[in-house]
Amino acid sequence: MDSIYTILFVIQVIVAIALIGFVLIQHGKGADAGAAFGSGSSSTVFGSQGSGSFLTKVTTVLAILFLANSLLLAYLASERMQQEPTSLLDTSTAVEQSEVTTEIATPENDDGDEYEGQDQGIPDLPVE
Repeated sequence: MDSIYTILFVIQVIVAIALIGFVLIQHGKGADAGAAFGSGSSSTVFGSQGSGSFLTKVTTVLAILFLANSLLLAYLASERMQQEPTSLLDTSTAVEQSEVTTEIATPENDDGDEYEGQDQGIPDLPVE
């Protein structure tokens, strides 16, 4: 499922870049008025009708591909969101609580009651 999503996302980026490119290549409506006064080229590369119909058809096809791919990506993303839990309360994993008993081992002291209750790891401070 993730590989299909990745492939569609890469196709979406490629189609978007191509669509931007073809829109920028096209002449605007005001470009024909400038060509009438001699500032435009003859546009005979694409035939007698010029590049208008070819670029328009390619732009239309790319726009349809972009829209269809966007809808498919949105559908796949919504399906992915429905499969994954949205919060920790929706998860069904059982939390196991184990009781840990800790016993504090106190060393036996044969010196008497002088050090009883004191931690043996802490050194004594000098007393004046």
